[in-house]
Amino acid sequence: MQKIRCVVERITYQNPENGYSVLKCRVKGYSELVPVVGNLLDANVGSVLVAEGDWKVDSKYGRQFVAESWEETLPATVYGMEKYLGSGLIKGVGPKFAKKIVQKYGMDTFVVIENNVELLIEIEGIGRKRVQMIAKSWEKQKEIKNVMFFLQEHQVSTAHAAKIYQQYGNDSISVMKENPYRLADDIWGIGFRTADQIAMKLGFGKESYVRLRSGLMYTLSELSNDGHVFAEKQQLIEKASELLEASPETVIMTMDEMLKQKELIQEKEILRNDEEGKPVIPIYLPPFYFAEIGVAGKLKKLAAAPAADRLYTRLEEARRRTGNPALSVDVRAVQAKTGMEYDEIQADAIRLAATSKVLILTGGPGTGKTTTTHGIISAYRAYGLKILLAAPTGRAAKRMTEATGLEAKTIHRLLECKPPEGYQKNEENPLEGDALIVDECSMIDVILMNSLLKAIPPSMRLILVGDIDQLPSVGPGNVLRDIIDSGAFPVIRLTRIFRQAQASRIVMNAHRVNQGKMPDMGGGKGSDFFFLENEDGESAASQVVELVRNVLPARFHVDPSQIQVLTPMQKGVVGATNLNLALQEALNPPEHTVFLEGRGRVTMPKECLRRSGFVFRRDDKVMQIRNNYDKEVFNGDIGIIQSVNETDRTLAVDFDGRRVEYDVSELDELVHAYATTIHKAQGSEYPAVVMPVLMNHYVMLQRNLLYTGITRAKRLLVLVGAKRALAYAVENVTVTRRNTLLRERLSGGEPAIRRQ
Repeated sequence: MQKIRCVVERITYQNPENGYSVLKCRVKGYSELVPVVGNLLDANVGSVLVAEGDWKVDSKYGRQFVAESWEETLPATVYGMEKYLGSGLIKGVGPKFAKKIVQKYGMDTFVVIENNVELLIEIEGIGRKRVQMIAKSWEKQKEIKNVMFFLQEHQVSTAHAAKIYQQYGNDSISVMKENPYRLADDIWGIGFRTADQIAMKLGFGKESYVRLRSGLMYTLSELSNDGHVFAEKQQLIEKASELLEASPETVIMTMDEMLKQKELIQEKEILRNDEEGKPVIPIYLPPFYFAEIGVAGKLKKLAAAPAADRLYTRLEEARRRTGNPALSVDVRAVQAKTGMEYDEIQADAIRLAATSKVLILTGGPGTGKTTTTHGIISAYRAYGLKILLAAPTGRAAKRMTEATGLEAKTIHRLLECKPPEGYQKNEENPLEGDALIVDECSMIDVILMNSLLKAIPPSMRLILVGDIDQLPSVGPGNVLRDIIDSGAFPVIRLTRIFRQAQASRIVMNAHRVNQGKMPDMGGGKGSDFFFLENEDGESAASQVVELVRNVLPARFHVDPSQIQVLTPMQKGVVGATNLNLALQEALNPPEHTVFLEGRGRVTMPKECLRRSGFVFRRDDKVMQIRNNYDKEVFNGDIGIIQSVNETDRTLAVDFDGRRVEYDVSELDELVHAYATTIHKAQGSEYPAVVMPVLMNHYVMLQRNLLYTGITRAKRLLVLVGAKRALAYAVENVTVTRRNTLLRERLSGGEPAIRRQ
């Protein structure tokens, strides 16, 4: 084994999945940059590394240094100091100021910054504010380095060092030594496996209580990621034992202690309602248990309480006076006001909405959900009702505003989310209004629905609108379907496809798929639905890129920014990760042409930041992948990178006109969004959609997934793939059962888990 000391000049390649990286480094004694390869995911441009490994000659790339292990050190040369300071690791210092600082102080540069940072004000262009920024960043970077070195000593990836330091500050190392499993509880992006890796290196025993407890919490959390509100006790024991490589007996003992400490909640034994008829015992994480209980209780109370608005009281009075319990609003008057005609089912919906406290309106594309909602709003407004509109996502709320002419808010905005206190609207401070209409309710999980219902006063009406044939929520539960299946509230199902919608082959094919029929793939002039056959994954991926970059813009005059690629999976050659890399290269390459006075048109690199192997450039399309209440951006929000500050290591994203700042350590909350999974596209509509459907995706190919993908397209849909993959998806109606008891809690029947 040999050692080299090198300065990272540029990062040629990084694979975020396995950490494999190719760095071009400056090494003393070598005139040209040396390729250094290995698991170097956390190295930054400007970093000074001491790498241990061996030289080898690659038949394709020539001589390389293969690093088996490495550590980061402070640079020992003037050149290294300049590269380190100019790398962006120290905020307030870019390449320009780094050069000036090192030119003035030479080898004493770091001593000056460490002990007498005020001297930097002597350098032209550096003011007191920048000096303070440099001092603060230097101190923070020094502490983060200690955390990084500690992790490296224990052969653990340092990708999360900044987040660990952000969470615990100078206590980071002591926290990790005392209980590394806290990292999994406290820090988003650090799961049980990472914490366990640290704990094992620190000498924690495999059957220590903190490890078993964390493993059980992780297992329940993973099940909730699959949509389950609870775990079956035996299922939890088996999964946790396998994960922890521990005996079921020790897992049960740990679970019993957690139940005693109320860290878990156990329900009474229930009978599985399937062919086996086996009894099971549900185990809940407390937030999910109280959310499910809360949704059931609050919906029942809401439905039972009378409304206080003028429409409700007048109808009640007229019913008593006439003895006609079916009396409701005159739909003909609503039609005259809106200028729309309603069929009998839509008219029933308007009449029911006038008399109901809780109503569910469901139907597929083109069946008139928006038209019916408009009629309900018109009937309410005729009697002076104050109406609130909401939807789970910003895009869905925007569509609702455009369709109704009234302001619609995201549920988070409606509830006035203010971290760290949480939602300002709740039982003590309820929403003000007479009726709340919520769209895209199939997306709402049990936690969010409980928070929403907490804020609805007993006198308010609630209308839930959604398509239950779409994919269920990303979060735990199957709320809309459970509410409908409970039979506890009036439900209007819209089934008729209106004439104008029948002209859209997107709409007609969505209904065909939902009925278990193959889509009509005839195409032709004037069509909005096309199928391009391609069974090869790599060829299909290239075809998708070509469609977005050239074919669709030329043929249909649609800008590439208006085209969304949707795919069933995250991984694989036609998965979202790989397609994003290809689409980013095609649509937002690393270099751009600018006009400089005196020089004309010049090609220059685009500003960018790197994180975990991904490059974030100005003008990139990105998606937020977790709820961040501080920034008021939420899982699934899509924006465009507006600016990148390589010196401060920050970037700003424009989310529908709102600018949100990110530090480099926060970039794991963002992913590129040129392509996204169909699951992540719920609640959104796009002018044009390109969707690969191949047998590579077979584990994900289901009817409701294909149906959801098709219904995301507004004006144009192009499927690329294999007919047999389409046929497989259409025929596959096996949907993973979600463990939820909301239906039973609402219906008052004997709880039973069932297939959904």
